[in-house]
Amino acid sequence: MRLWVRLSAAIAGTAAFGALTLGYAVHKATERNRLANGRQLIDQRLQLAAEAYLEQGGTPFGVTVDDPGVPPELAEAARAGNRATYLQETDDGPLLWAATVVDGEMLSVRSSYQAERDALRELDQTLTLAGLVTVGGASLLGVLLAVGMSRRLGATARTARRIAEGELDARVRDTIGTRGRDEVAELGTAIDAMAAALHDRLEAERRVTADIAHELRTPVTGLVTAAELLPPGRPTELVRDRVRVMRRLVEDVLEVARLDAGAESVEAEEVLLSEVVRGAVAESTEPGGEPASSLTVERDAVVSTDPRRVRRILTNLLANAHRHGAPPVEVRVVGATVEVRDHGPGFPEELLELGPQRFRTGARERGRGHGLGPDHRERAGRRAGRPADPGQRPRRRRAGRARPPAASGGAAGVGPGPRRCWARAALGQDGAG
Repeated sequence: MRLWVRLSAAIAGTAAFGALTLGYAVHKATERNRLANGRQLIDQRLQLAAEAYLEQGGTPFGVTVDDPGVPPELAEAARAGNRATYLQETDDGPLLWAATVVDGEMLSVRSSYQAERDALRELDQTLTLAGLVTVGGASLLGVLLAVGMSRRLGATARTARRIAEGELDARVRDTIGTRGRDEVAELGTAIDAMAAALHDRLEAERRVTADIAHELRTPVTGLVTAAELLPPGRPTELVRDRVRVMRRLVEDVLEVARLDAGAESVEAEEVLLSEVVRGAVAESTEPGGEPASSLTVERDAVVSTDPRRVRRILTNLLANAHRHGAPPVEVRVVGATVEVRDHGPGFPEELLELGPQRFRTGARERGRGHGLGPDHRERAGRRAGRPADPGQRPRRRRAGRARPPAASGGAAGVGPGPRRCWARAALGQDGAG
């Protein structure tokens, strides 16, 4: 049940309970007062009649002597020496009696109590109408207040979800306004303060990372040049390999920083998908060596996408498949779908639950990746509106979906007209990035 429904029901129930309690109390108090006044009046009438009976011997004020219609309870009380009153219910309506014994004779007087009952019934009707109006007004006011609060809370929750999804410039005050000093406004202010602090902290970390990577780029470029001038030999190959790893790390950090800052733009063009995939397979092959991945083109397609990003994503997938998976590594093009598959053990469960994170890998030892590849794939896809979607395959195989930038177009198959392109990776690596 929604919050506004519960709040409205609680307010309406409270108003109804209050109106019922107040109406019952007023009814009982009025009933007691009217009966007390009636008893007092008829008792005074009986006293005057008794005095006149003693002095003059007559029966004024409607007094009767030894009336057989006196209720037994009243007659018993009067013979006991008391001056008593009694309310009797009859078929013709209520009667109020008063009786006493004077010189051995029972004097009694009676009066109709129907007018008081009618007045009490009219009071009950008035109280009922007033209670219904009060409950209706309170319910309407409760619905308005509850719906307003529920909408503000809903807008606050939606803004919090946007912040959790990475939209750190979203603010609650932009959705619910700055009016109000209640708890909802305090919650929105706290969420805005948290988002601002988180944004500032991430921005500071991004700037530090980008500055460090930028400062390292020049000396790393010099190391690459110097490594190429070393004499041939096994030590030289080891140095060149480590230098290439360092250069790739610096480039990955710089590109991730640019993606975070929104400085990267999508440069879409119409290309033949198989040619882009062949370029990625060639880039993942050692110079002068045999292709380490088998490429199968079942159905080609012309796609509108950013070929540089697609090659970068596919190259990272292939490198991870060779480094952390098991052969054979198969690449398949089916229309606008690219599938990369190896036969390794698969992603660890903790990486699937947490998703790609920088410098977090599934390898127990360090040095088997830095975790920027999956993070880069996801951010590159998000930049183009096609986020990555990793998922585990059965039999210890893993499926990681990377959606590169693409634009919708015409019909399927090879020929004119772009198609939407996305890459699907069925990887079996151990989760190191």
